[in-house]
Amino acid sequence: MARTGCRERTTKETTIVVEVDLDGETIDGVLTSTGIPFFDHMLDQLGGHGGFGLRVSCNGDLAIDAHHTVEDVGIALGEAFADALGGKAGVRRFASIRVPLDEALIDVALDLSGRPYLHYEVEFPGEKILGDPPFDPQLMEEFWRAFSVAARITLHLTSVRGRNTHHIVEASFKGVARALRDAVRVEGGGVPSTKGSL
Repeated sequence: MARTGCRERTTKETTIVVEVDLDGETIDGVLTSTGIPFFDHMLDQLGGHGGFGLRVSCNGDLAIDAHHTVEDVGIALGEAFADALGGKAGVRRFASIRVPLDEALIDVALDLSGRPYLHYEVEFPGEKILGDPPFDPQLMEEFWRAFSVAARITLHLTSVRGRNTHHIVEASFKGVARALRDAVRVEGGGVPSTKGSL
């Protein structure tokens, strides 16, 4: 049975369609289009390193700011991810990893707990990431909070070290991707919880 999820979200600020296939069986590869090239690049890392089939399309009010696009994509992606997980039977549930990208090193720990929580301890040197439009790295906390709440997961993201903003953000996406890939892996039959549900 395919583990897939789809979400459509329309507000006065954004129109979004997200499709997720945790096993990459019905959706081949990653295709993202948000109007923010750097953000698309990061979503590509999430899908690619997570081993997911992923489609993300967003038309947002970028003339105002990238905030609505980034946060709302996080919400829709988290909801689609939760749909794809279903009852979570047999998943490993917990995962952690440290991921380097040159001088940057990011620590990720997560739990498919059903209890939304984000601990975000990532600081940046301060500059925006150049591009058209430039990308404000402070939006990353908003994205991860939206994703973790909508997906109903516990996520801890901590920067161990780093000087290059691009490297820090990208290591974060790769780290979460690899941890999710490990946590969603099916290795048993029952729900991994003494309560009987997650």
